Amino acid sequence: MEIKEIKEKEVWENFQKKVEEKTFLHSWAWGNFQKETEGKIWRFGFYKNSELISVALVVKIMAKRGKFLLIPHGPIVLNIVNKRDFKFQIIDVLVCKLKEIAKKEKISFLRINSVFKRSKENIEIFEKAGFRNAPLHIHPEATWQLDIRPKEDDILKNMRKTTRYLIRKAIKNKDIEIVKSKDIKDIEIFSKIHKEVSDRQNFIPFSKKYLEKEFLAFKKEDQISLFLGKYKGEIIASSFFIFYSGKAFYHHAALRKEYSNIPISYLLLWEAIKDAKKMEYSFFDFWGYVSPKDEPRHPWAGPTLFKMGFGGENITYLKTQDFPFSYKYWSTYFFEKLRKTKRRL
Repeated sequence: MEIKEIKEKEVWENFQKKVEEKTFLHSWAWGNFQKETEGKIWRFGFYKNSELISVALVVKIMAKRGKFLLIPHGPIVLNIVNKRDFKFQIIDVLVCKLKEIAKKEKISFLRINSVFKRSKENIEIFEKAGFRNAPLHIHPEATWQLDIRPKEDDILKNMRKTTRYLIRKAIKNKDIEIVKSKDIKDIEIFSKIHKEVSDRQNFIPFSKKYLEKEFLAFKKEDQISLFLGKYKGEIIASSFFIFYSGKAFYHHAALRKEYSNIPISYLLLWEAIKDAKKMEYSFFDFWGYVSPKDEPRHPWAGPTLFKMGFGGENITYLKTQDFPFSYKYWSTYFFEKLRKTKRRL
């Protein structure tokens, strides 16, 4: 197996079209966005008998707790070779390559946020390659996904009764309006509402600059829309939706607390689902899931209940994996372990 850097956008994106297990975190646009925010990325391709069978986006993360390499929701593997031996070979070759980079860049560890399903076989692949479970994950390890290929009426029928009722109630409310925007100026509106939510729920929000860079990276590829929810002419809710390679992703969302009794978020999501259907997308990914039954105190438990009301199924990925390159990894490990406990994650 040979590993080479991929410099051509067409090669990278054409490969993505052939793969089922993927998210926008391995898109060309996300790589460009990471280059803007983190500074350094590598796009690797794995070739078997001259055929491209896998790709991996690697991002150099400069965190206060330590420098590390991150593979967000990857590597992506061709379905026809998605077997145990091939996966192990890909991971093994990847680690060998990244050891060289780690030495040059003074990196302490590698973190892989995989989209491999959480199975005994996949767990054993990473254990055999020398990985361990990470103390903290950066991107979702599970998601809630809806098949949107059926007719709109059938999708509505499969929703929770309350969700369906609130969508119809919002449709009838003449004071509610949903607007789709691709204007960078509207990021300021989202950012303000997002800041209100973060102050209320005690988490660090994405900066306006960060959100603008992400929006522009995907806008360049025509893969993003900002949906704005208006009530009596005032914007009270807003969400980012990324449309990539057959899937729509519900990425960021914010709602002003004083309007939480207005069912505007239900209609906003329903309009985004219908928009994805018009573009002939197959799936709607609600982005981030925890079991409300098993983890009722988790910060995502409430939002997950909301998402589940639209119908769909849970997809659970392999737990985030770490490969230590040096003893410095352990200081990061214990710091993140403590952080996870404090955040109740």
